[in-house]
This record gives sequence, C-alpha cells and structure tokens, in this order.
Amino acid sequence: MSKKILIIVSNACVIGPNNRRTGNFLPEVAHPYAEFDRAKYQIDFASLTGDTPFLDALNLADDPDNLAFLVGKGWDSMQKAKKLSDVDVSQYDAIFMPGGLAPMVDMPEHPLLKKVVKETYERGAVVGAVCHGPVSLLNVKLSDGTYLLAGKNISSFTNDEEENYAKADVPFELETALTQQGALFHKTAPWQAFSIVDGNLVTGQNPASAKGVAEKMIALLESA
Repeated sequence: MSKKILIIVSNACVIGPNNRRTGNFLPEVAHPYAEFDRAKYQIDFASLTGDTPFLDALNLADDPDNLAFLVGKGWDSMQKAKKLSDVDVSQYDAIFMPGGLAPMVDMPEHPLLKKVVKETYERGAVVGAVCHGPVSLLNVKLSDGTYLLAGKNISSFTNDEEENYAKADVPFELETALTQQGALFHKTAPWQAFSIVDGNLVTGQNPASAKGVAEKMIALLESA
C-alpha cells in the first residue's frame, strides 16, 4: 500500500503592520512534494479555510523541483486543497506543514490544526514541518495536558535568520516561542540545511532544509 501524505498549508497572503505580501514558500512545498512523489506516495493538500493557497518565492522557479511543481500536477493539486475540516486526517500516514511567513499569521492558534497535530502525533503517525511551519506545533497540548514541544528536539527558522528577513513583520520570533514551550532547540549557521528527528516528529530550519525534512519523514515511514 502506498503511503498517504497530507500537506497542510496556510491561507494567509499578507503579514504584519506593513501588509507584507507573503504565502507558502515555494521550495518548502515543492522540494518535499518532489521527494514524496519520487517515493510513490499519495500526496494531498489541505488548507485552513479551503480557499486557494498563496505561493511566495516564485522568483525561484528556475530550480528543477520548483519548476516541476509549478507546471506539473503539484500546483494544480495545491490549488484544489480541501478545507482541513473536511479531511479525515486519520487516514494519512503523515502530515507536513511547509513554511513561508504565511503560517505565522493563521497557524499559531488555529484550534482544529492544533487538534489535528495532537491526534496525528499521538497515534504515532509522522508529523513534519520546516522553517516557519513549526509554528503549527506551538500551543499543541497532548492528552496528558503537557505541551507537545516540551522536551522535544526541534528546529525552525531562527532568530538570527529572522533578524535580516522579516523581524518587523512577524508577530513573534518563532525560535523564542518554541523554546518557551519547552522545545530543545537545535540550529546551524543561517540559511544552511539542517533537520532533526525526535520520535515521529521531524523539523527543519529553513528553505534549504525542506528536502532533508522530507527525506527523514520518508525514512521513518519506510521503517514503520
């Protein structure tokens, strides 16, 4: 049986006091999509509202996997993303939340997303996120009342990276917020590839880390 992956994307298109245009960061969707596709997995998309999601970083379309996503079935599938509340997430072997600044707008507190992450994690399915995507793990409480992040080895976009990217636009710094809920935060030099596994949780630091997160998720799924 082919594994089933649900990619959960943001619906936000602006962020911050200056209404900075944003969306889901193209390589953080396209690179994992390419890895899952090469593994012959079924890949579906869900968004928080069911409206067509937005993509950021279209200037990176000359990258082969990014271009293949845009002109192939990937973007077509993402445009038809189902509303998360209409999806039976229990049927999926893994969920994955890509970054971009957009998730910082609609994913920190979204009640259904928190429930989906909790239930997916607790049934032992794989939970993956990259860059700003780990904001989806923030404020997730497990059945025992503890934060999902507490004591977990986690990575995400770092404060150092945010300093020169979008510090004026984001509502908070993600590294700080994750750490405040007990995450054991790991990182490498800014903009370098880094991803980490803790049990069935896989996170990555930045756009360069998206491929590695997918590879680690696949390794977990193939070992199950």
